[in-house]
Amino acid sequence: MNTRIDAWQLQGHTALVTGASKGIGYAAARELAGLGADLLLVARDEDYLEQVRLELADDFPGIAVRAFGADLSEAEERLAVFDWIADLGAPLSLLVNNAGGNVPKAALDYAPEEYRAIFELNLFAAFEMCRLAHPQLVQHANAAIVNVGSVSGATHVRTGAPYGMSKAALHQLTRNLAVEWAVDGIRVNAVAPWYIRTQRSEPALADPDYLDEVLDRTPLRRIGEPEEVAAAIAFLCLPASSYITGQVLAVDGGFLPYGF
Repeated sequence: MNTRIDAWQLQGHTALVTGASKGIGYAAARELAGLGADLLLVARDEDYLEQVRLELADDFPGIAVRAFGADLSEAEERLAVFDWIADLGAPLSLLVNNAGGNVPKAALDYAPEEYRAIFELNLFAAFEMCRLAHPQLVQHANAAIVNVGSVSGATHVRTGAPYGMSKAALHQLTRNLAVEWAVDGIRVNAVAPWYIRTQRSEPALADPDYLDEVLDRTPLRRIGEPEEVAAAIAFLCLPASSYITGQVLAVDGGFLPYGF
């Protein structure tokens, strides 16, 4: 047996990916399946998610691909996800907390229910998904959690204050759980993307002046692709990264260290 090859594969793993129907979540699901992990997919649009499930099952015939429609901003639906997993008898070893959302506004323009909803989905849902997954993750020898944060959690970008606040807190949650759950054999890391070409970013990037501003602040001079974030997520799930925990890996084309 070539243990180095095994370190770069995920056979024997089952990965729960949230926000899995589009963008980074969909790309992460594809990447993990390509490395051999079975998939549990969660997203809000159940009908569209089923199309994604069928596509992935067709593209990866040796992989078990299951899907469950849920709005993770609702506590009852988070519990329903884990009731579904329990009924499947498919214990997790990997959790990718990708579900998130935003309503960009000036700080003074937010209604309380708007900024609380951003925190509920981006932070509290991820916290609860980690807690709910813990009893299963602790049973696997190579368990890992990857939270999808943002460069907005490290510096100011034009996302609105609540989004940046929620992502900064998600980064800190990553560090805290990494230390607390190391004894349980669970690694916890995060990725922090800059602009990635997804349906959510397309409207802003369609403005050529704004796109020029983004590229001026990006040393690699291009917009990232979902697959590039997915590759970082997958690496942090692999046994090859077994001594990495508590880290926030920027996937940003050099944006954060750029400076003046």
